[in-house]
Amino acid sequence: MLLPMTVIAQTEEKLDAEFGGRLSAGIDKKIVKGLHVFVEEEFRMDDNFRSFGRFQTTLGLSYKVHNNIKLGVVYALINPYDSDDKAFKFRHRIYADITGTLHLGQWNISLKERFQMTHRSGDFNVYQNPANSLTLKSRFTFKYKGFGRFVPYAFVEIRSYHNAPVVSAAYDGSGYLPIPDSAQISDTPGWFLQGFKGAYINRVRSSLGFDVKLSKQHTLNVYFLADYVRDKVLDANAEGTKLKSYTKQTGFVGSVGVGYEFSF
Repeated sequence: MLLPMTVIAQTEEKLDAEFGGRLSAGIDKKIVKGLHVFVEEEFRMDDNFRSFGRFQTTLGLSYKVHNNIKLGVVYALINPYDSDDKAFKFRHRIYADITGTLHLGQWNISLKERFQMTHRSGDFNVYQNPANSLTLKSRFTFKYKGFGRFVPYAFVEIRSYHNAPVVSAAYDGSGYLPIPDSAQISDTPGWFLQGFKGAYINRVRSSLGFDVKLSKQHTLNVYFLADYVRDKVLDANAEGTKLKSYTKQTGFVGSVGVGYEFSF
């Protein structure tokens, strides 16, 4: 009765708070009324500004179908830097979103729903991550336009992961053991990757910032982003025969950002 059972064996790890920075520049071009094309380049610093995070190039279209409704489709090339392998690990991301906005005097209150897929290129461990990760983001934004060229805003965003790995494992409190009475794994350690069908909330974000309309075509954006992280991290060998760890990591990441946009 005291033998380990097949369970989701997960430990918890609290990460140290971390801060970073983001710089971006973009161009927004009006094609016809309501239809815009835009491109943006972003640079990020991580690890308390001590290390390079990534470059990200974004190209997209937005279309305002109604004064209160806007649609968008975007492609992003993400270039994160892996400090262990000392190499870039390219990823491709596509997403579609819909934004509904209420105009209440000088206030704009909006809800944006964004569904995105991120494709991992190159070699990666198929027992830890899916080739295409699926994420849903829900963002509530409050913006006040009563100060002329100075426009403050705040938002709260909830992000959920929709094809996370699902694991069954035998864990005795110190390590992963063979699952008893299971002929299927008689020669291997006690864990199974049941597939990528898990779903959970892995980010809660909030931000305070402001836009400054420098002129009709030039806008500056300054903000602080607070990111509460709660990732489930799976570490297994490349053959899928050994589970090294399955950890829920929680922590705080803060970022200071500055962005510039030229629109015409």
